[in-house]
Amino acid sequence: MNIIPIELIAQQESYATSASNGPDLGIGSILMDASGMVLVVLLILAIASIASWFLIGYKLLVLQRAERQSRVFIDRFWATRDLDEIENTAQSLPSSPMAAVFLSGYDELRKVVDDRSRTNAYGLENVERAMRRANASQGGTLERFLPFLATVGSTSPFVGLFGTVWGIMNAFMEISTLKEAGIDVVAGPIAEALIATAIGLMAAIPAVIAYNLFANSVERLETETDGFIADFLNLVRRNFVD
Repeated sequence: MNIIPIELIAQQESYATSASNGPDLGIGSILMDASGMVLVVLLILAIASIASWFLIGYKLLVLQRAERQSRVFIDRFWATRDLDEIENTAQSLPSSPMAAVFLSGYDELRKVVDDRSRTNAYGLENVERAMRRANASQGGTLERFLPFLATVGSTSPFVGLFGTVWGIMNAFMEISTLKEAGIDVVAGPIAEALIATAIGLMAAIPAVIAYNLFANSVERLETETDGFIADFLNLVRRNFVD
């Protein structure tokens, strides 16, 4: 008959009690218990993440609308040579950068032509200048809020890392104060610190992906608009310049 020593039984009961009273390392519990600098870091990252997701949705709608209306405008532009008809189409497409550039150029063209609907090289330069100015303005509108996404994407990991370093530093300070190194002493602070890095990455990754996609869309629209400006100036040169 095997006899289990009383000391071993007491040790097993002690381990069971310690396990049952151990720290709750659930993510929700850790976030609720976060305090001090780590809590400030988590709040900053949460606000940045919410703001970036809002801007991602907004810019997605804006750029999709700009691309769709630009396709409609350019198709109509090449389908007819009636500039007044093209102007009416452009006015019905307020989100298209090409339409805005055309309206600016056509308005300037009206100013520089004479009674015979003719102009000279200086008039053509004025039309080009007006269209380039409008194109720059439209480019600034399309790029609006992209720097914020770039900032969130580049700084969030470092903000999260700062929270992690701060939390781990506090964990080691708690160890030195309590003169203990048990897992129940450091598990909570270290888990809290690591969550800061995780949330920083969660905020940064969507922002970086969205920024790259949106920047590519803006660049494509600007390139297409530059091509349209060249085509329109050639049309003006053939039909209005002496």
